[in-house]
Amino acid sequence: MRSMTGYGVGEAPLGDGRLTLEVRALNHRYVDVRVRLPVELSDYAFFTEQKARELLSRGRFDIGVRVDDAALPAPNLSIARARSIYLALQTLRDELAPGTDLPVSAVTAIPELIQAPSSMQSEQIQNALIAALKAAVVHLNQMREQEGAALGRELGRRLELARGLRERIREQAERLVPLHRSRLEERVERLLKDSNVAIDQGRLELELALLADRTDVTEELVRLDSHFDQIERLLASDELIGRRLDFLLQEVGREVNTVGAKSQDAELSHVVVEMKAEIERMREQVQNVE
Repeated sequence: MRSMTGYGVGEAPLGDGRLTLEVRALNHRYVDVRVRLPVELSDYAFFTEQKARELLSRGRFDIGVRVDDAALPAPNLSIARARSIYLALQTLRDELAPGTDLPVSAVTAIPELIQAPSSMQSEQIQNALIAALKAAVVHLNQMREQEGAALGRELGRRLELARGLRERIREQAERLVPLHRSRLEERVERLLKDSNVAIDQGRLELELALLADRTDVTEELVRLDSHFDQIERLLASDELIGRRLDFLLQEVGREVNTVGAKSQDAELSHVVVEMKAEIERMREQVQNVE
């Protein structure tokens, strides 16, 4: 079990220096990879993103790369191309705004003037990016597993609380039929006290049977037990369980809502509200489970 959030950093030698890659993971429904590279490595953004998608699963991942000064050779400026561009800009200046200054920086801002690295340099850069990315993902997963273990313990504790509330619901539900019988009999006796009409025991039993059927939550409690057992098994597994946990907790919520709808007792309604609050806390935690 792993958390959706975490941080990892990896390094790899590049030239006479080093390349450092950082990965930050956040909660997300799908795989969303965002890459930030230095200007010198901007051509490798898509390559880095594709390699990251091969190593990462669901979540949003912000990847940042930095290189020290010795990692890459000094950029090669195309002098001839810069000269021709500057002369062309001078001609345009003389035509549109004669006499205005034309700084050299107008040429140096053009990225096409920087010559692309050779194929050997490209291979070295790709290998460094892959090595640093793999090391960063290892560290990221270690942190996510540590946080996931803490999340698992918290979810396990809340699952036990939910089981206890389920037992309280069962106990409250079992006392409802006798309680309703007593209340109904008292009401009927009060209504018939000053009359000569006798209580129709058959009709009374029928009304009690109908009431018991409307308030019976046995099926809901059985399904809750099944869902709780499945959640417990998932918490003990090493698989990606976030979406399945979220689905099961939705099902638990539906069952609890049904119990609440059938409830005609203040004490039982209070326990149902507690259960709903506990399930909602679990769902909030599960949003951060991979």
